[in-house]
Amino acid sequence: MRNLTAVDGTTVPIPDPDRLVHLQFRRFAGCPICNLHLREIVRRHDEIAAAGLREVVVFHSPASELAEYDLPFAVIADPQKLLYAEFGVGASRRALLHPRVYLPLLRAVTRGTIAVLRGREKAPASHQANGRLGLPADFLIAPDGRTVARKYGRHAYDQWPVDELLGLAAETAMPARRGRTGI
Repeated sequence: MRNLTAVDGTTVPIPDPDRLVHLQFRRFAGCPICNLHLREIVRRHDEIAAAGLREVVVFHSPASELAEYDLPFAVIADPQKLLYAEFGVGASRRALLHPRVYLPLLRAVTRGTIAVLRGREKAPASHQANGRLGLPADFLIAPDGRTVARKYGRHAYDQWPVDELLGLAAETAMPARRGRTGI
């Protein structure tokens, strides 16, 4: 067991003794593609929590850049990419060149530009100390510490959609339910 410190100062146990942890690795603070996916996570956060999941999102930005975002889940700053290395999360120069990235990238940049122009969001820093080319990764960690599912993204928008995440959580919980009911 380890305790991570979220940017708001709270302690985040990994694994969580009471629920599954969805540990996400994203790129940098303000990343338009990451924000597109995280908006869905925020929108469906109550549903995710009701499924017994705790969201924990790791960025390779410093805490000072992440602190300005008001998100309903734990956000971890890992500017030295220590957790990225530990979990085998990499980067690729071709992460943005995959054809499945084009439409989400266009949507993300358009939406982000409008939000910045309207003053709703701040533009990402022009220089990212750890670059802009990280790949996403998702891990589902059980209370006993086992990684019960994982996904290493092959391109910049290759992560678990919320419906897939909820399905994985249900599959993981089913054996425990069977054991309690005697079925």
